[in-house]
Amino acid sequence: MIFNEEKIIWLIREDKWMMDILKSAKLLNLPDWWICAGFVRSKIWDTLHNFNERTLIPDIDVIYFDPKNIDELEEKKLEEILKTLMPNIPWSVKNEARMHIKSNMPPYSSSVDAISKFPETATALGVKLDENDNVILTAPCGISDVVNLVVKPTPFFTETKERIEIYEDRITKKNWKSTWHNLKVILSIILINRC
Repeated sequence: MIFNEEKIIWLIREDKWMMDILKSAKLLNLPDWWICAGFVRSKIWDTLHNFNERTLIPDIDVIYFDPKNIDELEEKKLEEILKTLMPNIPWSVKNEARMHIKSNMPPYSSSVDAISKFPETATALGVKLDENDNVILTAPCGISDVVNLVVKPTPFFTETKERIEIYEDRITKKNWKSTWHNLKVILSIILINRC
């Protein structure tokens, strides 16, 4: 199976569960919104591992970018709205205009900038719907690693020893290889590079 951006978009478009989630998030009409990380990555990895059933996702990460209102309570209100629309979904809503404070990092300029600074390239993915409900994919670090089952840090996470340690600790805790056996996980990081 050839995996490219069009194939990823097709897989999501053909998945009613994923489309229902995207349509629910779109109803919030948030600025610069995306559903990201495991929502996209797990679909790709499940497909590449020929799984017949969807891997459980611990949360559905909806992000947006609104520097005018960085109150965390706003995020909780948005989660409650989504829970009324789809109560069985583990919604997590975060305003990336404030997340740099929580993560002790430089401010992000947009949601895509935030995605580019996620710990792993295979997780640095987001999807949303345009005004015509077409699936839009963002992959600021590319899709090569996720489709080749490679887990490695984004360039941002190779810039300091502290970030490398965060990445390595996260990979150990996530233990993704126990679910997706064909993954190639890179733990020892010494290079500092850019996407």
